Amino acid sequence: MTRPLPRAARRHWAALERTGSPAPPAAAPAALAGLPEPARRWLARAVPPGTPAWSMAELRMRGEIRLGGRWRAFSARQLLAPGVGFVWAARTRVLGLPVTGFDRYGADGGELRWRLLGVVPVLSAAGPDITRSAAGRLAGEGVIVPPACVRATWSAGTVPGTAVMSWVLDGTPEECLVRVDPEGRLVELRMQRWGDPDGTGSGRHPFGVSLSAEESFAGVRVPTALRAGWGWGTDRQAEGEFFRARIEDVRFR
Repeated sequence: MTRPLPRAARRHWAALERTGSPAPPAAAPAALAGLPEPARRWLARAVPPGTPAWSMAELRMRGEIRLGGRWRAFSARQLLAPGVGFVWAARTRVLGLPVTGFDRYGADGGELRWRLLGVVPVLSAAGPDITRSAAGRLAGEGVIVPPACVRATWSAGTVPGTAVMSWVLDGTPEECLVRVDPEGRLVELRMQRWGDPDGTGSGRHPFGVSLSAEESFAGVRVPTALRAGWGWGTDRQAEGEFFRARIEDVRFR
């Protein structure tokens, strides 16, 4: 049985739902013609002809997140609309007690809100730095909704097999380098994401996601195993990894 969303997340979830199209038209294969070859190879494989041009998806996932130096199991639901916003509502345990809450990004900025036992505040944060970091997260996670990624701005990557996907969020371009294997599978994302991973002040830091495994949902091929962290591509990548997840279900809208 799916757990209910935290009460504070429901309003944001409902507002994001209203931004979607109730009956999207079929994605046009011609829209891929001008994309860099790796992006075209990925999207042509992931989005079969005739697929609706879905603009968002509801996800269910499970995994582990590193908190306080320890890996902790979590389960989560997410509503994700590339280029628009997301709400990620999750549940984990600390010292055996349930911690629930959500991260989000939308027209009114980004926010984190987490509570112990659903009552005691654990973390609440908002403001420009949270918003910019959440915007970077949205830019990268858009790949989980491949039909929507056709609408991104694309340019050639810096090395073979890569392309750069860009979304303008809050007036700022958020760029993500995607790496595609010869068969058209998405295998890695890299970006300079806003954040403060080492406690020295907010700024742009290397961030990345490894993508493996793949499943089809409503005919769309989606990467389903994710590992993410700061310091990606540097000698601090292993210590910067903080998120591992397996996507269990995707429902496009």
